[in-house]
Order: sequence, then structure tokens, then C-alpha cells
Amino acid sequence: MGDRNLAAKRVGRRIGVLALCAVVAVAACTRTSERVYFNGVYFKTKAKSASDDRRSFVVRVPKVDRSLDGARAAGDYEGTRYCIENFGTSEIDWVRGPDGQGGTLAIDGNTLTLTGRCQLW
Repeated sequence: MGDRNLAAKRVGRRIGVLALCAVVAVAACTRTSERVYFNGVYFKTKAKSASDDRRSFVVRVPKVDRSLDGARAAGDYEGTRYCIENFGTSEIDWVRGPDGQGGTLAIDGNTLTLTGRCQLW
């Protein structure tokens, strides 16, 4: 009977080790390796449609105080990505863009907000 208990414990340990290996393998496949850094800083940007017309969009870039230039580049990147994923084009007509034409950028608190419209051919 002692051999059966020992064998059962070994099987249980093997299952535990295999489960742990599976968790580590899944964790290693997270999207953190796909992160894009701007000016050495990762910005968690979010682009979404601004209205019923999905071509118009808003990009929010939080923690702009980490790097203004990086935040502008991250917002530009996210807007371009939005247009490519939804319409297959990288052409954007910026309403409030990353270049801040006229010397203005829409910064509220610590969040940069960019707005634009995807241009179709």
C-alpha cells in the first residue's frame, strides 16, 4: 500500500510541474514583447471611433509628462494603426494632430488627446 501512495504522490507532482510549465509558457507569450517604445517610454494608448462614422477617431495618450515627444509619436502611431486596421490606409487628416499645428496640443491633466479622420483613396 505504501508503494501506491508513493506512486500517487509522484504522479501528483508531475501534474503540478506540468501545470506550472504550462503557466510559465503562456505567460511568456504575452504581448509585452510587442510593446512599442517612444523616446524610451511605453505609452498605453487607446484609439476609438469618435462618432457613428468610424473614419473619425480619437487617440488618448496618458502620462504625457514622461515624454512629450514620445507621447506625440505614440499618438501618431496609434492613429495610423487604427486607420490601417479598420480601412487599410495610413493616410490621416488630423484635426488635432501630434504636430500641434498652431502651437496647440490638447493636453488635459496628464493625457494627450489627438483627433483625426482616416482618408480613403
